[in-house]
Amino acid sequence: MNTEWIAVDWGTSHLRAWAMQGRTVLDQARSDAGMARVGKDGFQAALLALVETWLADTPVDVIACGMVGARQGWVEAPYGAVPSQPLPDAPIRVPDTDPRICAFVVPGLKQMAPPDVMRGEETQIAGFLAARQNWDGVICLPGTHTKWVQVSAGEVVSFRTFMTGEMFDLLSGQSVLRHSVCEGWDDNAFVDAVADTLSKPEQLAARLFGLRAADLLHGQDKGTARAQLSGLLIGTELAATRPYWLGQQLAVIGADGVSQIYATALKQQGAFVETENATAATLAGLSLAKDKVNS
Repeated sequence: MNTEWIAVDWGTSHLRAWAMQGRTVLDQARSDAGMARVGKDGFQAALLALVETWLADTPVDVIACGMVGARQGWVEAPYGAVPSQPLPDAPIRVPDTDPRICAFVVPGLKQMAPPDVMRGEETQIAGFLAARQNWDGVICLPGTHTKWVQVSAGEVVSFRTFMTGEMFDLLSGQSVLRHSVCEGWDDNAFVDAVADTLSKPEQLAARLFGLRAADLLHGQDKGTARAQLSGLLIGTELAATRPYWLGQQLAVIGADGVSQIYATALKQQGAFVETENATAATLAGLSLAKDKVNS
């Protein structure tokens, strides 16, 4: 296999890598060696354990995005300040690497007021915009920490982060609701819950406990409760982001499942939404970052 370069998406929980020839994927691999599980001196070993079979004697460029560039990461890649292009600067070189690799990390973006930061999403935004000349609008990037990003004239103008995904995980796994929520889904229950908190976000805390009470008193299906929990949290998020998405051209970039959930919620409010797969956007963005290394 003739690996020309290696694309890496290194988040808090997972490490994903792709052996690349130009913009074609030759092979891919992933592990649970996310930043949260790797010590400061363990990043190179974690990467080599995943990609060593792709390496040869000639050094291969490794282009990485995500939390690997955080202060606790492999090398700190300073944030670029918005408004700016998604990838305003060349990736930062990682010093003293194995001679078989030349590793580079893509910098994230920061917003001074209100204070906010992103790492990894800037690469997806760059990849999305590369295929859409003169695209202006708002991009939603759902996940553990969902981003809402205003884009104009090829630049990230502003953004906000919501801890909706993390709140869902905490509430469904560590709160009293863990007894009333399990795998399963109910589309109608989700849509109704979104509409409920979108119109009355101040009722969120009471609506959440109502999921537990509905289980105790009425034996409500736990999959229905899961859909309601998601809908309640996303509805509150949509209430807060209304100035971002109302009347705007919208795109959702994320894993297929969560992207469809957000798209469904937005379409119920009359919004027109296109979706883009997060992996495709990430690889397109990392390809652009590689071009900056070689320019």
